[in-house]
Formats: sequence, structure tokens, C-alpha cells
Amino acid sequence: QVQLVESGGGLVQAGGSLRLSCAASGRTFSRYSMGWFRQAPGKERQFVAAISWRGGPTYLSDSVKGRFTISRDDAKNTVYLQMNSLKPEDTAVYYCAAGGGGPLTIATTYNYWGQGTQVTVSS
Repeated sequence: QVQLVESGGGLVQAGGSLRLSCAASGRTFSRYSMGWFRQAPGKERQFVAAISWRGGPTYLSDSVKGRFTISRDDAKNTVYLQMNSLKPEDTAVYYCAAGGGGPLTIATTYNYWGQGTQVTVSS
């Protein structure tokens, strides 16, 4: 069982930056691939970024490439999403997820989800 807690969301102006953190419980964090998804009001949950277990390959959606970076610190059981050059269309609830065994860009690969953190980008 893994519990995930996101933090770092908030209100920021367009062009600004935020860093989201996701702290995981348990001693097997390094065995999980980690992902970030987001969901805007009235829209489906959307893949944002993922990082394979033990700091393997990373994946980013086309909409955030060049602006967002995903990283993990297995010693701290934490995964990060650094978001730069934020745009109003990045406004959403951002969810952290842990899992593996399938394509990291799809939600069904992940077994555990956090409660989400709101990111609002004003124009």
C-alpha cells in the first residue's frame, strides 16, 4: 500500500513557476514508476509527466515539453514536477500517481493516486 500526498499548488501569474511535490509513504517507493496527471473542470484526466522506477526514463506530454520537468528523490520518497513558463491552460488539479507494469502515459497503469493539488494560472 502506498499513500501519496501532493503539495506546492497555488495561484501564479502566466509566465511564472511552481514546483509540485508528491510525498509517498512506504519503503518500496523506488520500485514504482511515478506519474503526474491533471484534470481541468469539465475535461478528462490528462497525462502530464512520468518517471520510471529508480530514476529511469522520463516522459512528458507534448503540451508541457520544454516547460515542465519531472524528477524523483528516492531517499526522500518524493517526486517533483517543476513547472516553468506556466500558461492559463495549465490550470487544473494535478494528481500524483504510483504504479507500473504498463505504458506510463495512461492512467490505468497506476495503482495509487493522491488527492490532488490545485494549480491556477492567471492571465
